Amino acid sequence: MTYRGHVKNGVIIFDENNPPLPDGAVVDIVPLSSDASGEQPTETPTLYEMFEPFIGIADDLPPDLSINHDHYLYGTPKIMP
Repeated sequence: MTYRGHVKNGVIIFDENNPPLPDGAVVDIVPLSSDASGEQPTETPTLYEMFEPFIGIADDLPPDLSINHDHYLYGTPKIMP
């Protein structure tokens, strides 16, 4: 079940339509946005940013690797373009 709420003065306040939680209930808190404007945090890098160091690193691969990767990995018959 997902509970909705907001932070006020550093304390998490649950919305009124949430059913009450029992005392001692263990919860995980996952922020949905970085501020009240609802914008997502920009700290998470894009896939491009994460894999940028690896772009162009392999320069001796077969030219048809993208369509025949199963052939090179597992020996299946080649697909001819």
